[in-house]
Amino acid sequence: MTFAQLIDPAFMVSGFGVGLLVGLTGVGGGSLMTPLLILLFGIHPSTAVGSDLLYAAITKTAGAAVHGWNRTVEWRVTARLAAGSIPAAALTLVLLYALGLGDGALSRVVSAVLGVAVMLTAVALIFRHTILRFAAGRLPPLDERRVTILTVATGVVLGVLVSLSSVGAGALGMTVLVMLYPRIPTVRLVASDIAHAVPLTLVAGIGHWLLGTVNWLLIGSLLVGSIPGIVLGSRLAVFLPDGVLRPVLAGILLIVGYRVLAI
Repeated sequence: MTFAQLIDPAFMVSGFGVGLLVGLTGVGGGSLMTPLLILLFGIHPSTAVGSDLLYAAITKTAGAAVHGWNRTVEWRVTARLAAGSIPAAALTLVLLYALGLGDGALSRVVSAVLGVAVMLTAVALIFRHTILRFAAGRLPPLDERRVTILTVATGVVLGVLVSLSSVGAGALGMTVLVMLYPRIPTVRLVASDIAHAVPLTLVAGIGHWLLGTVNWLLIGSLLVGSIPGIVLGSRLAVFLPDGVLRPVLAGILLIVGYRVLAI
């Protein structure tokens, strides 16, 4: 079988479209890709999540490598997140295996978590600045010990969300990180969040692979389309107003989240 025969044009085009939006807005591909695979192509929710996790692990590795080379990663933040998220992801997948959920029950669980996570991502996109202003005026200063505990706890929540839905490590994680680390420049928090997403999505993705919910041909097709999409979107982003892109994307995510919940 040739390389061209392994690539599905429809998935490649979808990968390009999602990659373009990721490049334009910086929003994680999981919020876009997984619902697209379920709603447009009828992919089983578990397979969509598992495939998207390994797809994300591959794409985010490149981004993390660039940030690591530029020395913009706050490794202590990444380590604290990973200390909570990786054990939580592994435990979540072990519980899924131990419970032996049938296809129908597992599909409903994944769809429910995915729908809620996508809608929360939309809310975080729309109201991030409002949330941060509110938190700045209400939250007392936190000492290093409390910041560490809250960061690890955030990692636990992200580990569960990402394992079940492939969504959460982007807009949701960043909103919390900005509240916990207001003195660290946003670009360094973004880099730290991306670096944390690599081991998290890899562990969760391998877990789904062991559970049999990964489609490697799907991953290949998505990668072929998304890489040029991300490059093009990143170049176009400087010409398009972020104040227009993010509300439009948030509106799309709210609709998509509702549709996923209605499955």
